[in-house]
Amino acid sequence: MRWLACELHTHTLHSDGSQTLDELVKGAVDLGFDAIALTDHNTMSGLIGKDEIEKKYELYIIPGMEWTTFYGHMVTIGLHEFADWRDVSREHIEKGIAAVHQHGGIAGIAHPFRIGSPACTGCFWEYEITDWSSVDYIEVWSGTFPSIRTDNHRAFDLWTQKLNEGYRIAATSGRDWHSQDKTIDPISVTYLGIEEGANMTSHHPDRLIRSLREGRVSVTMGPLLTLTLSAGETLYPLGSMIPAPLPETRNTKQQLLMHIALDFSVRVGKWSLPEQPLRLVLFSNLGEEGYAEVVVQHNEHVLELEMPLSTNDEASTRRWIRAECWGTMQGAYVRIAFTNAIYWEEGGKTL
Repeated sequence: MRWLACELHTHTLHSDGSQTLDELVKGAVDLGFDAIALTDHNTMSGLIGKDEIEKKYELYIIPGMEWTTFYGHMVTIGLHEFADWRDVSREHIEKGIAAVHQHGGIAGIAHPFRIGSPACTGCFWEYEITDWSSVDYIEVWSGTFPSIRTDNHRAFDLWTQKLNEGYRIAATSGRDWHSQDKTIDPISVTYLGIEEGANMTSHHPDRLIRSLREGRVSVTMGPLLTLTLSAGETLYPLGSMIPAPLPETRNTKQQLLMHIALDFSVRVGKWSLPEQPLRLVLFSNLGEEGYAEVVVQHNEHVLELEMPLSTNDEASTRRWIRAECWGTMQGAYVRIAFTNAIYWEEGGKTL
């Protein structure tokens, strides 16, 4: 799997940003990103000159738009045509999401618990969702140093709640990037995984959208955290659905192993962590299912470890599992990184 560093929530002077697309992309390259989504408010005019700027900086630009309304902000990305936001009522946001899907895009709830009107018109999510299977992702981390913000804690809990209910919804971060002002705050990155061997030059943004739709996603303020499950010789990456029941070998239940990796070679020099023990946790709808404390040396490149996963009677109600990395960053003990989920077929909705 090849992992690309992405920023999925940005703005230019075509809405309320103070940067051109050229300035935005140059800033993204300087921060070690491979791709951005341009998501200006209620317009896609900022994409003018996109192809030339992509070639100039060798960075992928995903077309998008942030639906900005009185009842919430919804980030729509990967669209090939404009999807109109103006006639969607508070009770029928699924109608708007369906229009986004019809135009080849995906839809995510932006900063759902940010303070709303009058401080920020519509920033707090008030749309009534009757079918959560229509939602592609939730922006659970918004802004810089996102893991210390209480509104992001609520968004992260909302995502976990929906996973517990059996929905397959991805989780992302978004800086909501408006200007090239310098910051000393940690910056979060959404990594999207693309299968090795794929043609890496044609229609790349479409493959990134597919990766997000399928949940091949990891979010971090530092090292890249990844998770794979193995059952015998079969490997299940992030976003996979584990079949139920798993095939047995010689009448013996398959042993389930979780493979966790922390890659410290990503975006070298763009983030820092003090030398410390880091806590790696496996978390599911059953609660904490395992952890390990690892001491990271400054010259570490990739740290890998395995954790066995229980197959007892309680495990039959497992619906999903993810990995989290906890440690100290800028003096605060925080969630530094988390993966999206691996899912189980039995017990949850197959969406």
